[in-house]
Formats: sequence, C-alpha cells, structure tokens
Amino acid sequence: MGKEDRGFASMPPEKQRAIASKGGKAAHEKGTGHEWTTEEAREAGRKGGLASRRRKQEKKEQEPA
Repeated sequence: MGKEDRGFASMPPEKQRAIASKGGKAAHEKGTGHEWTTEEAREAGRKGGLASRRRKQEKKEQEPA
C-alpha cells in the first residue's frame, strides 16, 4: 500500500464529510464545540481579508520591475 492510498485526503468526499460531521456533533455534545457569534465571524473575516491583502502586496513588491 502506497502513501497515496491512506489517510483522510485519499477518501471519497462523501466519506470525509460523514467523518467530519460526526466529529463536529461529538464536540458539541461534549461541550467543546464553538458557535460563532456574528461579531466573531465578522472579525475573523476582516483578519483574513487583511492577511490576504498583505500577502498580495508583498508578492507584488517582490516582482522584478
């Protein structure tokens, strides 16, 4: 069996979703799951946008003129 034949990424997408769903449900039942508030989601999106913009700017600055 090769490396490409094992692990989560080699599974069909339906099986990955089923396993991930079970993990999420178990976390919420245990009390360790996280529910995003509107404000938390907004802040996370803002941070992601800033990071993306920063990476694009850095890449642009590194290009030869």
